Order: sequence, then structure tokens, then C-alpha cells
Amino acid sequence: MQSKHGLLELRSISKQFDGIPALRHVSLDLAPGQVHGLIGQNGAGKSTLIKVFGGIHRSDEGEVVLDGIAVSINSPSDARRLGIEIVHQDRLLAPTLTVAEALLLGNEPTFGPLPVLDAASMRRFTRTAVQEHFGVDIEPTQLIAELSVAEQQLVQITRALLSAPRVLVFDEPTAALARHEAEQLFTAIRKLRERGLAILYVSHYLDEIQELCDVVTVLRDGRDVARVLVADSTPQQLVAAMIGGSTAALVPVSTRRAGAPLLRVCGLSAQARFEDVSFDVRRGEIVGVTGLLGSGGKAVVRSLFGLEPGVRGHIELDGSAYVPDDPRNAVRRGIAFVPEDRRAHGIALDLPVRENISLASLKRLVRHFMIDRRREKELVQQRMDDLQVRAPGTEAPARQLSGGNQQKVVLAKWLSTRANLYLLDEPTVGVDIRAKAEIYRVIDELAAQGAAVLLFSTDLIELQGITDRILILARGTLVQELVSKETTHQEILGWASAAGASSTLDRETVQA
Repeated sequence: MQSKHGLLELRSISKQFDGIPALRHVSLDLAPGQVHGLIGQNGAGKSTLIKVFGGIHRSDEGEVVLDGIAVSINSPSDARRLGIEIVHQDRLLAPTLTVAEALLLGNEPTFGPLPVLDAASMRRFTRTAVQEHFGVDIEPTQLIAELSVAEQQLVQITRALLSAPRVLVFDEPTAALARHEAEQLFTAIRKLRERGLAILYVSHYLDEIQELCDVVTVLRDGRDVARVLVADSTPQQLVAAMIGGSTAALVPVSTRRAGAPLLRVCGLSAQARFEDVSFDVRRGEIVGVTGLLGSGGKAVVRSLFGLEPGVRGHIELDGSAYVPDDPRNAVRRGIAFVPEDRRAHGIALDLPVRENISLASLKRLVRHFMIDRRREKELVQQRMDDLQVRAPGTEAPARQLSGGNQQKVVLAKWLSTRANLYLLDEPTVGVDIRAKAEIYRVIDELAAQGAAVLLFSTDLIELQGITDRILILARGTLVQELVSKETTHQEILGWASAAGASSTLDRETVQA
């Protein structure tokens, strides 16, 4: 559905990165006094589209039209000049500044020509601005760090409104808000709609889309596949549009059988991330963990490797107590961790493939205080063959490999440790179909050999295809456990988005 009175239109926008399409002829129409929802799975193109709005990316094809006139947005300053402001999910406010200082940073009033801040004017302006826009009193002299997350969000929105924008984009604004704080934000957005702003609201939470938006556009694989009135749609229809048709089988046929529990987790909690999470993982079993941004699912997996501070609860690993206080302790206890951001945390780009793969197994390779190069070469070659790593050679720097092959090198490094428990964080993010199939085969083989695998993923096909059970977190709480082969994509996404779990809406949203 296209509005006849659009203020800002994106017409047939396309964008590629390294030859891979991120957006494919996407069109979007924002109208004054309307909240337009934008939804889609991870990788659907939402972030790229927002960056086209904000001048961070320039489209390869298509045009941006404002008030019926084609415009160029080549930088964030261009976007601001045209009346477009983006409220990012990360609160871009310095915690050591006061509310007044953060709000007026770069636009501070002074005493005439003197370079001296007029602090009194800053305080008056701040109090009036926040009260005028949102009817909320926030003390201008408070530090940003002392505010609630919702109050910080209101300060950030107020700062965006100082430029008198006509278009306001909200990118996952409730990811770190408790439900009552989200309601405060919704009230603020409704007031902005009444003032005639054109608003784009990006969210994974379908209950928010249903509650707040007038129109919703669905992205899938870089395309706008549906545009409907929210009043005429159901969460189930939106989920179906996000998922689309079936894909070719990527996962191996497995005959694995689960054995005795290797990992038992009881009452695992971490302040502002997740609370009272309990589950177990058996040898020979692949257990999926999922949840939307802010669910706490990713933090649960990371915590078991000692990467999250302040974790409480009881954990048993292979029958004995385990305290996840340090990654080195985790490795000593036979735990391996494959991070999502392989380039930043999983691989040394300037080291050769050989050293990257053998790095976690050096103790096994040392003989007479020296690394046994022959054994190292055999180990590295075996792992490259197992994972079908495509590289110019074992001495090629890791940065020369494709993203999928870099990810396989990270897996190869931990395969060499012969771990008992594998923690995988989005193990196939950013890799192509062939690489995914090979990684799935290796994960299945690890479990078949008796290891336990705990896998965080937001890829619904991946979750249903290669896991045995799926643990779903929403707003920091484990809300459902599903048998992978007996569920549907709609049910998984329904629980994760709270569309199928309305009882979780009063829970606090926490950071993943």
C-alpha cells in the first residue's frame, strides 16, 4: 500500500556490498502524522535501509524523494539538513555529562560574545524542552548515568527534535527498556505523530507494531515483500511474510541420540541481562537458544564462557560444580566458544591460517619445550579438510579468506581442542549457503561424537533444522522450550516476539 500524500519516499532502492545484494529495489513511503512500522528477520536489510535514510550509505540504484523532489543524501549532515533524524538503539549520550550538557552539546548558549557558558539558560531550556515535548520533568543537573534507560531515551529524542525534523526514525528503541518504560516512550511517539511528524518505527516486537503503527512494511532478503495496514493484519500474517517460502534443505540427516546430561544450569541470573534461567544440555545433543535483540539469550550463552560479569546461579559441568568466572577456566574445563564477530574476537587476521587453527591447541603440540611443526601441520591440514576450508595455503593470512572460510577457521581452531561443550554464537552469520551446509555438518558430527552443543541463533531455518530443542528467551526470561522438529517458524517467532507470550510483557527487557 502506498500513501498518496507521502512526505518522504524511497523508490526502488538497491544496495550491494562486495557484490552481495543487501537491498533489492525497496520502496517505502512515509506520510506526515503516521507511524510506519518496518520489520524483518536479521539480515533482511532493515539496518541498511536506515543507513540510506541517514546518509551513512548511498544507494546504488533508486532515488530518495522529499516533497515530490528527488534529493541526495550523501552524509548524516545532509539528512539532518533535509529534516531527517535517526534515534539509534544505542543511546549516544556521554554518561558523565549532565542532562543539560548532553542535550545542548555543540549548541551551548554563552554570555554574548564571551566564550563562557550560560549554565542558567542551559538549565531553563532543558527543563522547558523536555516538559514541552513529553510532559516529563527531568532535572537538568543530573548526570546522564543517573537517569533511567527510558529517561536517557527521552533526552536523546529531545536532542533530535532540537533541529525541528520532519522525519524521525526509531531503530529498535525499546531494546533496553522495561515494559513500563516502553509505554512512556509510546506515549511520546504518539504525541510526535499528533504534531505531524512522519515516523519510521523499526522493531522485532510484533506486539509493539500492532499497538503503535498505522502501516507496516515487511522486508525479506533485501526486498519489500509486503506493505499493509496494521489494522488489517494479524501477527501470524506478519510472521508468514517475514519468513516466506521454504528453502532447500541445508542440514544433514542425523541419527544422533542424546546421552547423559553434560551441562545443568539452575537459576542463572545476571542483573539487567537475564533472570532465573534453568536448562540442561545432554551429550550428543544440540540445543538452540534464541530471542530478539534485548532478550538475554546471547548473554546466557556468553556467560557460560565467563564473558558476562555478575552471574549468579548453580551450574554443573559433567557432574561437578562450575563457576563461569574466566574464559581460561572455561577452556580448562573443556568448553569452546565461537563468537559471532569473528573478525573482532575469533580470528587474528594478520596471522596465517596455520597459526589461527593451532592457537588453542598449542599445549598438545609442544614437545621438548618446542612446537612440533610436523604434528601442527598434520592437525591443521586435517581440520581444513574436515571443514573444506578454501585458502591459498596454510601460510596465507586469514584476512585473505572469504567471510565463510574465516568462520570455518574459527571453528577449526576450537575443534582441535576436543572440547566437551561447544558454545556457538550465530555460527553461520554472514556466510553463504554452501559454507552454512558444511558448518552444519561439522556441528552435527561434534554432537554425534558425544559433545554437547549450545547454539545461539536468530536464523529460524537454522534453529529448526539442526537443533534438537529450542530455548526461547524474551525480555530476560526463558519463556518457552520447544522440540525443534515439532514446531514451526511461526511459533518460534511468535514466542520470541511476545505475540505468543503476552504474559511476558510485564517483564523487563534486557540487553542481549
